[in-house]
Order: sequence, then C-alpha cells, then structure tokens
Amino acid sequence: MSDRDFDGTSTQQVLTLLRKDTNHTFMFIVDQETVARDDRPVLVIDLFVEPGRTFRVIPSAMWSGENSLSLANMDFAEFAESADEDGIFRGFPEA
Repeated sequence: MSDRDFDGTSTQQVLTLLRKDTNHTFMFIVDQETVARDDRPVLVIDLFVEPGRTFRVIPSAMWSGENSLSLANMDFAEFAESADEDGIFRGFPEA
C-alpha cells in the first residue's frame, strides 16, 4: 500500500486497521526510517502470534523471512530473535 494518508501511522494503528480485514500473518512496511537509512531496513510486523511485535530486515534478506514466514516453516520470533542488537535482521550466519 502506498498512500500518504498513512504517513505517521503507528504500529498499533496499523494493527487496528488490519485486524478485521486480513488473513496475513505478517506485513512489510517501508517507512521513514527505511528510506532514511543507507541499508534500507524494512519494518516487519507480526499480525498473528504476537500482534505488534516488530523487527527490521535489510532488503537482501527479505526473501528469507518472506518465504519462511509464508510457508510457516519458521516462526516470526525466530527472525526477530536473530536480529542484531539494533533490531535489524541481516540474515542467518553461514554454517
């Protein structure tokens, strides 16, 4: 969704707007922090298990989260807890 009417909308407001109208379990949001930072960390919001829990993900690691969360072979918490100290998921360490 790209609509300036949503500028400044909080995570809680997003949850309220989507609660009745979605079957999705998570959402990616490009916000002011995303575009202000060089690494472009996209906000990810849990809409299902812990509604409102968030982490950020760099664009090159988005595929990992999107695929795993869509297929439900990994939980939102696994990604959130694997984020760096700054709350940004940059991928899982290589084995």
